[in-house]
Amino acid sequence: MDIDEFRERGKEMIDYICEFVSTIKDRRVTPDLEPGFLKPMLPSEAPMDPESWDDIMKDVENKIVPGLVFWQHPHFHAYFPTGNSFPSLLGDILCDAMGCIGFSWASSPSCTELETIVLDWYGKFDFHFLITTATIIIQGSASDCIFVAMVAARDHTIARLKEKPEYAHLDETALLGKLVAYCSTQSHSCVEKGARVSFFTLRLLEPDEHSSLRGATLEQAIEADVAAGLIPFFVSTTLGTTGSCAFDKLTEIGPVCRKYEGIWFHVDGAYGGSSFICPEFRYLMAGLEYADSFNTNPNKFMLTNFDCSCLWVRDRTKVIKALVVDPIYLEHPNEESAIDYRNWSLPLSRRFRSLKLWFVMRNYGISGLQAYIRNHVKLAKHFEALVKKDSRFEVVNDVLLGLVCFRVKGTDDFNKEFLLNINDSGKLHMVPAVINGQYIIRFCVTTPHATAEDVGKIDNLFITLTNFTHISLYCPRHQAKDFKKL
Repeated sequence: MDIDEFRERGKEMIDYICEFVSTIKDRRVTPDLEPGFLKPMLPSEAPMDPESWDDIMKDVENKIVPGLVFWQHPHFHAYFPTGNSFPSLLGDILCDAMGCIGFSWASSPSCTELETIVLDWYGKFDFHFLITTATIIIQGSASDCIFVAMVAARDHTIARLKEKPEYAHLDETALLGKLVAYCSTQSHSCVEKGARVSFFTLRLLEPDEHSSLRGATLEQAIEADVAAGLIPFFVSTTLGTTGSCAFDKLTEIGPVCRKYEGIWFHVDGAYGGSSFICPEFRYLMAGLEYADSFNTNPNKFMLTNFDCSCLWVRDRTKVIKALVVDPIYLEHPNEESAIDYRNWSLPLSRRFRSLKLWFVMRNYGISGLQAYIRNHVKLAKHFEALVKKDSRFEVVNDVLLGLVCFRVKGTDDFNKEFLLNINDSGKLHMVPAVINGQYIIRFCVTTPHATAEDVGKIDNLFITLTNFTHISLYCPRHQAKDFKKL
């Protein structure tokens, strides 16, 4: 493909994307397929000779697209929003065309400097108090952010312990065996995975009845481990848990971390953190001033497509000491005066991700982003009200942002079957969680242009909350009378 054909095909691709987006509402939300569906449809080997672009795009539409889950569909209500917008897409297109790898200032100065500027913007209208003490970097995901914080905390703690006479005789392996980290059972699975990869013990602590981790619970666990000769060193909390969008009590947990020497306090705000650009939601981040690190994902709740996760670190030297490797081929004359973001993350290679975030911030402005978030919250409250109108349902979380957790007043097995049939219908998609020992169904407002009609329209949603006979349409294994018993 030469530049002339690229110009033609590029315009066709934009038209295809526009058609894809504008007609997505007419498709099934989830495919009705079995694993391995694609293999018989494609050749067993790559083509020896070039194929036409028209043939490639026909296969995209006829073979690839039917196997997608449409995350931008107005009736996709699973997980959390996957940020998307036209300015963000254009930013990624331009990033890919520029093709630079911004691992150091010298490798592409604009990559480094725009990232610094854009993240300062973000911090000033969202987490202003952190800007004076913390440094920010774009990582690939919240999992990357949390793992970087864990590695920095682990290495800093081991270096500190080696300076103490009572630990001087122990090698790093022995010290590592003494380290203990803590999080709630409602924390994201990446915390557990990070602990497993990092070879330290992780304590999973039970939250309160609102799924919020409390300071007293943490302190009790720390005291028990200290008494056993172990070394507490890392606490991960959440602002907006995956299961129910619960908020841990940072105002209680932060002082506990300060009380015990050397505990790194991390706050995961992957979903909830972006809401703090709206002043009315900033009460939810009370206690964040205690944090040593904090992450939030514009690629969830701020119209920026994946991947784009922001990590604040109070003391960047601890991260750099843990991650810096300096081969001669990466040296450059401005190392002393410039930022080299390669030393702040696990990968060396880095895309120009700040470009799309810059595009989104400029094209929407703070007011536009605030309006988008407020609309999601308003629609979640609207759905909560619809659920509460019918006594056969119950809402089981505090609806603070865009997530409503609910269930039919029945057994866990009944709710599992109910959700299975809803998703099998292809008319919408949701996922479950376990809250306070109960199986629940998560309804999250996700699509960028969600409306009240999307949330409440009987013909397009999974249930009629005023007429239970409609449920049997989605649960063919049960008759309407089974629901009436509830």
